[in-house]
Amino acid sequence: MTGRSAAAVLPPSLRAWLGPIAALAALVVVVLGVRYAGDSGPGMVDARIWSAVDSTGSPWRHVALAMDFLGEPVGAAALVVAAVTGCLLLRRPRAAVLVVVGVGLTVGTATLLKHVAGRTIHGADNLSYPSGHTAFLTALALAAALLATGRLGLGRTVGTSLVLAAGLVAGVAMGWAQVALGAHYPTDVLGGWCTALAVVPATAWLIDRIADRMADRLVDGMADAGRRERR
Repeated sequence: MTGRSAAAVLPPSLRAWLGPIAALAALVVVVLGVRYAGDSGPGMVDARIWSAVDSTGSPWRHVALAMDFLGEPVGAAALVVAAVTGCLLLRRPRAAVLVVVGVGLTVGTATLLKHVAGRTIHGADNLSYPSGHTAFLTALALAAALLATGRLGLGRTVGTSLVLAAGLVAGVAMGWAQVALGAHYPTDVLGGWCTALAVVPATAWLIDRIADRMADRLVDGMADAGRRERR
């Protein structure tokens, strides 16, 4: 494995698969956004899923509240700080950048899409599509899975499976909490999950491109300095 491959936050073996997956996720976000733009109520599928999840008993409601806290400012900040600290301890600065930039861009994109779509829940002031909580936790899980894939040197199939499984578990967990608490429609959750799946791989690729170019310039500069000294 080359130095660049080892340092890459988006392992080269995953690029061929995660690229199309990210593009498909972006398409789903757009389609759902157009479909539910301006709506203020659940669709048919939303209503069916919501009625089933809404019957969650009191003990599970506490679990849902705990999950929801992880997407609130204090809980989210604590998770990001812990993730960045872990990346730095493992000497993976690019992964630390992905946690901050990738998660930040995901949440920012979800927030922007809320205003574009204009879908509401429980009143005109509560924009719901896509779910920012779901987007946040999914993005964090994807970043962690990409770090694990690169550090363990996993191949394309295993690595992609790990990344998708981590994102799915995080998305389902937070999505269930949001639906159970009545904070989002199920399609909001799907939109949030797909937002993270679209933004994080693209951000990881961009971070690698910028970091590699900076490294090339640094090497070229050192080589030029060496040549000047020898003259």
